[in-house]
Amino acid sequence: MNTRPPSRIGASDYGRIAALWEAAGLHVKPVGRDSREAFARQLAGDTQAAFGVEDADGRLIGVVIATHDGRKGWINRLAVHPDARRQGVAMRLIGAAEDWLHEQGMQIIAALIEPGNEASLALFEAAGYEPFPGLHYMSKREGPEV
Repeated sequence: MNTRPPSRIGASDYGRIAALWEAAGLHVKPVGRDSREAFARQLAGDTQAAFGVEDADGRLIGVVIATHDGRKGWINRLAVHPDARRQGVAMRLIGAAEDWLHEQGMQIIAALIEPGNEASLALFEAAGYEPFPGLHYMSKREGPEV
């Protein structure tokens, strides 16, 4: 598959991004944190960037969100369209996210991977990431859509 290099995408691409997340099987919360408004607000700051890969026809086939808290970077919402998997798109997106996070001064970059997502575990291990033993992810939420 002929693809373009990863490039920065923005809030105006929200419809394409949300459609790709759904096609890739990511759970989207359109009323809460994944809403168009929340996405635009998140990208308006200087701690988050979105990158996408398009095919030769301009169809968005991969997306990743890079974010940081000033001390640690995070790779979030990495998704590749099922028709474009196993072609290096995800690895290129990880590279784009890492490049941006390093430009922001981040020396630690992390990713949370849901249990049972063996493909993502293998991908991140191939990209040089290591599991952090004994870590438990805890959260407190204001509601089911956040």
